[in-house]
Amino acid sequence: MFLSIFDIFKIGIGPSSSHTMGPMTAAARFLNDLRSGREKEPGAGTLAGLGAALHGSLAFTGKGHATDRAVVLGFAGFEPATLDPDRAEALEAEIHASGIVTPPDLPPLKFDPAKDLVFDYERSLPGHANGMILRAFDEAGNLYLEETYYSIGGGFVVTEAELNGQGARPESFHAEKAEAGFPHPFGTAAEMLEMGRASGKSIAQMKWENETALASRTEVKERLDAVWQAMDDCIDRGLRMDGELPGGLAVKRRAKNIHEQLKAEAGTNQAQPHVANDWLSVYAMAVNEENAAGGRVVTSPTNGAAGVVPAVLRYYRDHCIGATEEGRRTFLMTAAAIGGLIKHNASISGAEVGCQGEVGSASAMAAAGLCAALGGTNEQVENAAEIALEHHLGMTCDPVAGLVQVPCIERNGLGAIKAVSAASLALRGDGTHFMPLDNCIEAMRQTGIDMSSKYKETSQGGLAVNLPEC
Repeated sequence: MFLSIFDIFKIGIGPSSSHTMGPMTAAARFLNDLRSGREKEPGAGTLAGLGAALHGSLAFTGKGHATDRAVVLGFAGFEPATLDPDRAEALEAEIHASGIVTPPDLPPLKFDPAKDLVFDYERSLPGHANGMILRAFDEAGNLYLEETYYSIGGGFVVTEAELNGQGARPESFHAEKAEAGFPHPFGTAAEMLEMGRASGKSIAQMKWENETALASRTEVKERLDAVWQAMDDCIDRGLRMDGELPGGLAVKRRAKNIHEQLKAEAGTNQAQPHVANDWLSVYAMAVNEENAAGGRVVTSPTNGAAGVVPAVLRYYRDHCIGATEEGRRTFLMTAAAIGGLIKHNASISGAEVGCQGEVGSASAMAAAGLCAALGGTNEQVENAAEIALEHHLGMTCDPVAGLVQVPCIERNGLGAIKAVSAASLALRGDGTHFMPLDNCIEAMRQTGIDMSSKYKETSQGGLAVNLPEC
């Protein structure tokens, strides 16, 4: 098994990797099928229009997560990694006014979001909680082409056939190539540790060798540095911005104000010893306030959990003794290795397993990355990831009003704090511990299966339905 670091860390837009980036990507894939001349329905005439139906969690929290906007922009030809926010906003308004989309290399197509984009609250699709059906029609309104997509977390999208194993899933590309030459294709933490012992290499070194089986070290390094730059820029923008977040909850941005307080206290005797927690929280909150506002973020491994890894990495760079650029790259490589194991063996989707799969996974990744960057052994790194994940087990995904604001923003701050604590505890030991990471990942998977759908990104339970009357 091998998932590239660039499968785990994707540069995109908020507020949700599964509810915003995924549907936009699905729409782009559907347009590519239309461009490629994929076989249309028998008897269909000339391509003339588009339609979409959102099901399950995509319906219940879709408006809060801007899923409708993502589909509109996807049908217009935008993709998450290259979206120009200013151009997108203007074009979206034009589409709502005209009922026409003009994707590149296709004819103008009828698509009125008010009528042709349906939130189906009654029917969930069988393959995954995040299901959507995209359709194209001919000039007479007859079905021209139809495809079912599932947004399975972290921006990953598969068709129904791919989900059922009848086609090559996008993230299986690297797994297939592993058989042809990846030197360290570990699929479990136990395999990862055994390969490390056999090779004498760290987790980050093994990850580097896997990545450079596909591309040159220079290319991987440049892309890796671009991921960190996007994370760092997101933190900086979040620390500069203030005002109210969109969505109707009247949640105010707090990162800027907290950051100003922390800067004023720096170098004085006013700061309490636990001020490190405040720095971690403010970095994470800055990212997730940006995400909630629809800004540019990096899936880490999802948008809802996008603040944890950047916060801990910024903490490493700005606050830890002996931090280096190489340590930063070691952090990201190690974190991606852990994220790949969790995605492969359980889930990183809140709609599948609750927030334990999002912030819990992110915290485990960040704990492992920090432990490695601070010189931890492979066994200590695995221990750090297990500690962080274990203490997120059972966490529900219950966003108020379907928005990634309450409790998501603060939850990222606490996930970052837990990650640092987990790394520190692991570094104080020798790597031996009672509960293996693989078993903890399996416990998360089983817990997610048993968790009521009310607590899996549907906003039908938990905090989402228990609001103060004031």
